[in-house]
Amino acid sequence: MENAALWFRQFGHPEDVLTLEHRTLAARKPGMLRVKMRYSPVNPSDLIPVTGAYRHRVVPPKVAGYEGVGVVVEADNPALIGQRVLPLRGEGTWQQFVDCEPALAVPVPDETPDLLAARGYINPLAAYVMLKKWPVRGKTVLLTAANSSCAGLLAQWARGQGAQRIFGVHRSQNQIAALEQNGVTPVSINEVSVLKETARHADVIFDAVGGELATTLLQHLSVNAAFISYGLLSGQPYQLKTSLINPQHFHLRDTLAMTAPEIWQRWFVELWSLLAKSQLPEVSLFALEEWREALREFAAPGRRCKPVFVF
Repeated sequence: MENAALWFRQFGHPEDVLTLEHRTLAARKPGMLRVKMRYSPVNPSDLIPVTGAYRHRVVPPKVAGYEGVGVVVEADNPALIGQRVLPLRGEGTWQQFVDCEPALAVPVPDETPDLLAARGYINPLAAYVMLKKWPVRGKTVLLTAANSSCAGLLAQWARGQGAQRIFGVHRSQNQIAALEQNGVTPVSINEVSVLKETARHADVIFDAVGGELATTLLQHLSVNAAFISYGLLSGQPYQLKTSLINPQHFHLRDTLAMTAPEIWQRWFVELWSLLAKSQLPEVSLFALEEWREALREFAAPGRRCKPVFVF
């Protein structure tokens, strides 16, 4: 049997360094699950490591991709065969078959559709855990990259948690309607004076961008406010120009590495019901062989759909 996978063997632009490789599938190691993937989405967190931005913890050669849903096709325990799971924290998910430890495979409830389950890890779990760690009831929240999937869930769940007001930084006029529909007050990234004023009144900032935008917000943030950096979409770190602010950093994989599997498995029990009531972007499906088209779709300005690989 053969396995198709998207590898990167050096750092660089994903379009330049990703390659689709076909290999004979090795025998499954005892104790592991073998999962035949069904769907795997394209996220910033999948592509940024390929560029080398996180080279201190990501070392090629590696298969790309961090999340997706599949079906167990081989296991020591025959009762697990046929179960849908999220194979987490193991091999890259942009491939037909993924082997993972049973403790790290999250069971998918029968009522959860495949395409929702496939997107149930990176963005939803990050938003869920951040709001557990930095609750926002009664607070003013500012979100950067406000039209991203993670920020969209942060907005929905912060509102449900009782946030007083939610602001969202956007880049183009065509993103405003979706933000307002989500209960978010839009703030243009080009209106620097408004950005500064909003930062002054924010109690919590969840930043996925870094770079110049984060630097500006930090310069005008109240000393009593919280600044949480959870992404680097700009590809550049922020500059901290005051010692009065203590930015916090959140990285989901690091959080899970320090958390017992039985604990974060319980997080998913609550997460599935939250996701069922949440709004997520529509999807565009691509075969793995169409990965260049999927990446072009992902990079398209004003994109409304999430590219997802179908296996």
